[in-house]
Amino acid sequence: MANYTTLNLLIGGEKITEGRETIEVVDPATEEVIGQLPKATASDLDDALANAKSGFDTWRRKSADERASTLLKAAQLIRERASDIGQLLTLEQGKPVKEAIGETMYCAMLLEFYAGECKRLYGRTLVRPEGSRVEVQYHPVGPVAGFSAWNFPAINVMRKIGGALAAGCSVIVKPSEETPAAGIALVQAMLDAGVPGDAVQCVFGVPDEVSRHLLGSPIIRKVTFTGSTAVGKHLSKLAAEDLKVTTMELGGHGPVLVFDDADVEKALNTMAANKYRNAGQVCVSPTRFLIQEDVFEKFRDGFVERAEAVKVGNGFEDGVQMGPMANARGVDGIQSKIANAKDRGAKLLTGGERIGNQGYFHQPTVLSEVPLDAEIMNEEPFGPVAILNPMSGEDAMIEEANRLPYGLAAHAWTSDPARRRRLAAEIEAGMLALNTGSVSAVDAPFGGVKWSGHGSEDGPEGVMACMVPKTVHEG
Repeated sequence: MANYTTLNLLIGGEKITEGRETIEVVDPATEEVIGQLPKATASDLDDALANAKSGFDTWRRKSADERASTLLKAAQLIRERASDIGQLLTLEQGKPVKEAIGETMYCAMLLEFYAGECKRLYGRTLVRPEGSRVEVQYHPVGPVAGFSAWNFPAINVMRKIGGALAAGCSVIVKPSEETPAAGIALVQAMLDAGVPGDAVQCVFGVPDEVSRHLLGSPIIRKVTFTGSTAVGKHLSKLAAEDLKVTTMELGGHGPVLVFDDADVEKALNTMAANKYRNAGQVCVSPTRFLIQEDVFEKFRDGFVERAEAVKVGNGFEDGVQMGPMANARGVDGIQSKIANAKDRGAKLLTGGERIGNQGYFHQPTVLSEVPLDAEIMNEEPFGPVAILNPMSGEDAMIEEANRLPYGLAAHAWTSDPARRRRLAAEIEAGMLALNTGSVSAVDAPFGGVKWSGHGSEDGPEGVMACMVPKTVHEG
């Protein structure tokens, strides 16, 4: 097990630790305070904004080759430091250290892809008669403010800074105050690779105070956020005051449609593992399992068996598949939703309880036959709870999948190619996984629709989201 690190702000390339109020960082496996995080003052935030303005002027003028080379160097440093960063991540967030290291490696892979995108920021020349010319160019939008969530402390931060830097923007990122060390380490790797200190900065504080300060400045031209729908709506309203560009990756309530022609064993093995990954604290986590009646009992019994086999414990212990939840409010929220579902008539098939009295551990839980008026059927549980409901057929399953205002990720399992095409057309989600558990790849856009947000990260779209078009007409 690693020791935690000294925490700091990174403003103008300088580490700031002294003379600031601090926020306690807690290990979710032990509930012990492991770090003191300095809070940026208003003066610190003003400095960061001034730096972002000058950093943008410098970084945007770097050639595509220079930006790409720097990002590739940063990716290599992240690969070399992945074990250390992953251990810090597990200490502050709780997930198994193998997963934490894998998350860090994904950051390097994403940065490598973005480095390539630096050289693919093409415009286009439109067809015009001789003597006329119309060209569409793409330019970096300007300084970016990025706010990220605690559930993926590394990748959420990299999605904020990688695309912005590839586009030629400067960026101020605020990782979650609950899980700061991984984000700080990633920003430090960018600095060590040669990104100017005024082009990428890292701040912390009371979230609403920091966001209001940064978004209140005309220097910031783009806001990108990963987190809850409620906070996303709040930030969107703040951004609207100055008509800032926004990318919002918000909450979900992932439906999983399992048809009677599915490979049930493969679906079980894949989706049970996905459900309890990161203790269910995943925005794309499969949550509402809509199972065709003919295979409901087989799927239900198999899922319960797999849930009960999940090894829960400290993320540093060998063989642990699920660590603690990241904070006490997560455990309390899950307990409340389970109680509400039972009161409405849902069946508790396994789990349902907190584990022990130290750390935020919770049993992998399965509910079935949960009525639509239960809170957990309408509000994202964001924890290790699966909902299994029998459904009559395709039309009813699609209707239920689309019932909620969320539309981030959805899954479906069927062997019918024609049905897969229908589902791809009809399911309201930004990402759809057919006969697979994966909805994320560095070269594919990641984002949702409806209350799950707008805009995309990852893929070429993650860079283009930080650019604006300019049409140049010549006569």
